[in-house]
Amino acid sequence: MHAIRVHETGGPEVLQYEEVATPEPGTGEARLRLEAIGVNFIDLYHRSGQYKLPLPFIPGEEAAGVIDAIGPDVTEVKVGDRVAFAMNPKAYAEYAVVPSWKLVPVPDGIVTQNAAAIMEQGLTAHYLATSTYPIQPGQTVLVHAAAGGVGSLLVQVAKKRGARVLGTVSTEEKARAAREAGVDEAILYTQVDFEQEVKRLTNGQGVDAVFDSVGKTTFDQSLNCLVPRGTLVLYGQSSGAVPPLDPQILNAKGSLYLTRPTLRHYTRDRAELLLRAHELFDGMRSGEIKVRIDQVFPLAQAAEAHRYLASRQSKGKVILVP
Repeated sequence: MHAIRVHETGGPEVLQYEEVATPEPGTGEARLRLEAIGVNFIDLYHRSGQYKLPLPFIPGEEAAGVIDAIGPDVTEVKVGDRVAFAMNPKAYAEYAVVPSWKLVPVPDGIVTQNAAAIMEQGLTAHYLATSTYPIQPGQTVLVHAAAGGVGSLLVQVAKKRGARVLGTVSTEEKARAAREAGVDEAILYTQVDFEQEVKRLTNGQGVDAVFDSVGKTTFDQSLNCLVPRGTLVLYGQSSGAVPPLDPQILNAKGSLYLTRPTLRHYTRDRAELLLRAHELFDGMRSGEIKVRIDQVFPLAQAAEAHRYLASRQSKGKVILVP
């Protein structure tokens, strides 16, 4: 099969399109013929060496396709099933082997690219808004990068739970995309100071929670946007890692809460994984949750897909197609 491999970490140019052995499923595993592969910021962190993996490696951890082989002791799925997965390595390839418990059946009426697009980012949006900080009706929250892949889904889940949602974006075009996702107020941080704008829009009170995937450049002001005892959910670092923090700052700014969650700890078993995925798929079929696929690249052009995502131009999901 063909796959993307990284032999040394660095820029997008280290993503090499190569011929490699097709993997065989072992006990409790199934092999998928992949039809759509999601591109996520964590892939960029792995490629650059910010998050280290043993070399060489096949990047990617989210995809959807059709099962073409199963190993011994597989009971959850069968050959021919359409399935999707997240948080499993080696997805930038024509075939992938995945533990069968991690495979989510794709319902009829959900196209494969949308299934791949919703998995990592949709599951992330779901756990952030329902478990990490369970949004309650009438609360006000701030979502950074509200037009991005996770951001736009997080806006939709937050609105579904009855929140007033403020969202930061960089351009008028992204503001339109964020409004389509459901934000009540789109804040163009390139034109106004988002902290001051949040205070203005909340009559000086601040928001109950901030969902921050940007990190370094937004962190301090995100804390300043919170009401006393508010929560900062830091779930990414697209602008770089946040420097070390003195916990006393949380005290001084209002007895604030800070958490740094990850999807892996919110999909610890098949029951939790399926519950979140089924709620997302049900929302997609009812029209309450919409997936926006921004760009589709051939697998061989993974480097271009990484450049595009890193440019912060994306207005939705970036997909690779083998």
